[in-house]
Amino acid sequence: MQRRQSSKTPKQPLQIHHKNQTDLSAWRKGGRIDPEKSVQNHQSPTNQKSDSKQDSLEQALSYFEKVQDHVSLKKNNVLQKHLITVESIALQRGLPPEGFDVLLNVALSGKLADTVNTRLLKSLVPASVIPETSVVSSVSWLCVSKCSGNIQLLFLRWLITMFDFIDHKEQLHALYGFFFSFLQDEKMCPYVCHLLYLLTRKESVKPFRIRRLLDLQAKMGMQSHLQALLSLYKLFCPELVTITLPGKMKTYFKNSEGPWKAAINAVRRRNQENSPVLQPLFLGTAQPQSRKRKWNTQLIIPASSTNKNNLEEDREKNRVDLYSMNESFPVEQLQTFSQLLQNIHHLEFPSQMGSVLTNPLLLHYMNCTKDESIYLRLYYWMGQTLQEECTWCVADNNQYEEEFKDFLETVYKTECFLQEGFSSCEEFLYKSLPLWDGFCCRSQILRLVSWIPLSSFSEMKSHLYDPLAQLFFTSSLYFKCSVLESLKELLQNWLNWHVIHLDSESDSQVHSLNTTLSGLVNVVAELIHFVGWISTVALRLENNPTFLLYFILDFYETVCDMYLRYNLPLLIMPPAGVFYPALLSMDSVSLNQLCYIMYRYRTNLVAAKENELSKTKILQFKFSSQTYQEYNQYIIAMVGCLWTSSAFQKDIHPQGLRMDDELLKKTTVQEFKTSFNIVYHPAMMGYAVLFLQQAWPDDTTFNFSLIKGKKWNWYLEYLYAQGLKGLKVFIESSINRVSQASHSKAGNVQV
Repeated sequence: MQRRQSSKTPKQPLQIHHKNQTDLSAWRKGGRIDPEKSVQNHQSPTNQKSDSKQDSLEQALSYFEKVQDHVSLKKNNVLQKHLITVESIALQRGLPPEGFDVLLNVALSGKLADTVNTRLLKSLVPASVIPETSVVSSVSWLCVSKCSGNIQLLFLRWLITMFDFIDHKEQLHALYGFFFSFLQDEKMCPYVCHLLYLLTRKESVKPFRIRRLLDLQAKMGMQSHLQALLSLYKLFCPELVTITLPGKMKTYFKNSEGPWKAAINAVRRRNQENSPVLQPLFLGTAQPQSRKRKWNTQLIIPASSTNKNNLEEDREKNRVDLYSMNESFPVEQLQTFSQLLQNIHHLEFPSQMGSVLTNPLLLHYMNCTKDESIYLRLYYWMGQTLQEECTWCVADNNQYEEEFKDFLETVYKTECFLQEGFSSCEEFLYKSLPLWDGFCCRSQILRLVSWIPLSSFSEMKSHLYDPLAQLFFTSSLYFKCSVLESLKELLQNWLNWHVIHLDSESDSQVHSLNTTLSGLVNVVAELIHFVGWISTVALRLENNPTFLLYFILDFYETVCDMYLRYNLPLLIMPPAGVFYPALLSMDSVSLNQLCYIMYRYRTNLVAAKENELSKTKILQFKFSSQTYQEYNQYIIAMVGCLWTSSAFQKDIHPQGLRMDDELLKKTTVQEFKTSFNIVYHPAMMGYAVLFLQQAWPDDTTFNFSLIKGKKWNWYLEYLYAQGLKGLKVFIESSINRVSQASHSKAGNVQV
């Protein structure tokens, strides 16, 4: 970024003043009320150390402001003393806004050695905000050849890292062309692209800039930072950027915050430990903040003015202008839904995309607008944050697990609000699940899994199913149930997406095969097969617990109704390793669930068969004969168990209950044929005992053979009255009881 000077006379930096700019001398002399001091006056003597540090900082700033000639660090005790003061205070509590103008100017003016300038730039950690005027003033030093290229590079990295701390952005936006002109420097180009990415608006996209980026790409090759800027340009003006760019999200930019990350974290932690009165002054907000700049400082939309009264006056004065079509509406003034509707066409999103996550009005706007640049910016910011702050992917982040949990929870709530998953979250899960221990942030991670967008099976198998299965089989029963619940919600979200987009015009203009009907059917089928497999293994590992069986059957309650409820031409029966443990379960809840599931399977299959036979329209998908065959095998087994007491003779499923009578006699069970009907079934015997007590209160022998004929019908009504609705609809739909005679005949089966 070195520029040739047109004159030997040293060029002075541009002096840009702002009405809200605080004069440093007035701040030091007491001409301005310092909020920190006003609070400190009410503090106990134990906090008087803060006053001495404040005085030391004022002396250091005064020294650096008066530096005129080149000063060496060696054997200069005064410079060393003030430099250490700035570094220690910046690390402990951050620097006040008034100090940035002085320190930036001296660091970029070349008056000090690069060693000192580097240390100063690395010390520029804000306690609250950074004045925009200080940044603009420091940028003007780049026009002269005063500081070295390394210092310029470090300044750019600092500017990118602290971008969200800058109180305003308008003057920085005005310098867009200035920053763009430095793309020719190959060393600076990645960081300049990153800064331009943060500053780009639709009006920033110009044909000559696109041509310049394409020339650079032809010269340097396919660089990720150039692709990022071109992608953003293409979203704003697709008619100007005609080249094909990679659609897959990836990490576009290098991490720029390394030198300041530890200092920012330390300041945030110490400010949290301060009293509630001090927190608003140090952090610039009345809400307790986290050490993380990445999300917590961005979740609050920055106000357009530091003076609230001025903001209210400007709002009243310029109310007409704010609603003008020629001006953008400031998001910090967006308070009501009616304001959103009136200004939806000229609403400009904040530079801090993290602030969108907790603003329902902006999320409503995202749902309504088709501006993909908003999603691109949000995905980039979120992807960077997830990658850098993951507590099990990044060393020394374990102590911040609670903060990371809060962030993941916020992302999940945003996905629920928008009713769609973020591709950046999908990539984060694919990268982090192989390293995950299944314990850290468990609830949040599994919730994010439920919003993974539709992907090809090959990607999901290697990146999701395989690592999830390893954790599933080696973890606790509770974890297994949590995974099954998450996968059920994932299936429901996919099916809801299909219903919403079924009749939309955009469905015919899909961007990938994964969002076509055939792609959806394949991906959903693989998910169901995966759940069936892990459920079968889990039931064997855990010895068929009722708690686990409930979550498995809950998943299949969604599967059995996909055709009628979600209009998806797909039905998959549960595997035998799930069906038979449910049929022979000791718990009536599981048996009742299974009966309801089989009833819904029958309803869906009958509707599908009727549609095939009617031939009113050409069907793209038809259920295979294997699906009908599996259903019939299961129905024969269920009716044989619960009703006709012939399961051991008539069950034809390869993994079913069919056994020879000779083998059954060796069990020494006297009435083995009736062992699993609705009277003797282990899950139903408790109801049979209660029924006998009510029907024959004086009989204490519990003679179950009395439940036959009319008593059989009374027993059925008793079961229905106990809330076994699944059993009721199954018997009424799957057992032929055309007449009372046949009903009585069925009831007279020897029990």
